[in-house]
Amino acid sequence: MEIRQLRHFMAVLTHGSFTAAARAELIVQSALSTSVKNLERELGAELFDRTGRRVVPTEAGLALVPAARAVLAGTEAARDAVSAVSGLHTGRVRVGTIQTLTCVDLAAELAVFHRLRPGVQISLREATTPDLIEAVRAGELDLAYLAPDAAGLPDGISAFATWHEELVLITAPGHPLASAGRTLIEDLVDEPFVDFRAGTGLETAVRRLAGHCGLERRITCDVTQIRLLVDLVRAGIGVAIVPRRIGEEAGLPCISIRQPEPGRTVVLVGRAPAPRNPGARALLEQLTSAEGCVRGAAPSAAGRPGGRRPPGG
Repeated sequence: MEIRQLRHFMAVLTHGSFTAAARAELIVQSALSTSVKNLERELGAELFDRTGRRVVPTEAGLALVPAARAVLAGTEAARDAVSAVSGLHTGRVRVGTIQTLTCVDLAAELAVFHRLRPGVQISLREATTPDLIEAVRAGELDLAYLAPDAAGLPDGISAFATWHEELVLITAPGHPLASAGRTLIEDLVDEPFVDFRAGTGLETAVRRLAGHCGLERRITCDVTQIRLLVDLVRAGIGVAIVPRRIGEEAGLPCISIRQPEPGRTVVLVGRAPAPRNPGARALLEQLTSAEGCVRGAAPSAAGRPGGRRPPGG
């Protein structure tokens, strides 16, 4: 059994398909499939059920997860130890993010980091907040941007910086509210909504806002991709509540919501008290110097929306 095979196994588990896993691992799908099949042959059991549209782990696959995570975490610890004496000329930094991150221009931040340390490989994963927290706790991610719920962060996870994102109502261009500028939550009682799938950070924030104001939303469509949500709103399927920058970049009407003014807190987290990976520590220092962040604050703190932007952006 090789470490590479365990990494490929976990990649399929994380991304839900061999195609997405191969893309994340930067290899062709046939090579990744062969790697997983060889692992199954060595263990004498099938690790995935491949009959459905989405690849799901079998009981044997689920049983392998804790051991695979432990082995890979040990491997990363060894890699971190070597990287610590290599002057950051090599290594790997693993970053997670929610799909609807807008308070930081993560692409621009990672580009700056790459120019400074071209030998350090960057691995980026999009996932829901619960999955990101679990990946950080398991040592699969060094840092992650997430939107925690009211329960806050679990033990062993540190919040290194926070940002505040304003949430607005977006509508189709011809919608009666499109030119309103501002609206009350109670005015949305008859509106159909397009929403993110339950469990995502944005859905949690919107559900909490609606519940606080006593609004029972009528969900006409729920999605897992922000681009599809925007397209459905533009087509008139319903309205949606999203971070302001998403609505502005889509060119859709953005209506401010009053009573209360809605927003959500985005937190940059890692394992407590600080990342062991020297590359992650260097990236953390850069990310926490970004405009608008509140360094070392509790998840409930709020800063001004911001983030370094690319030149001319």
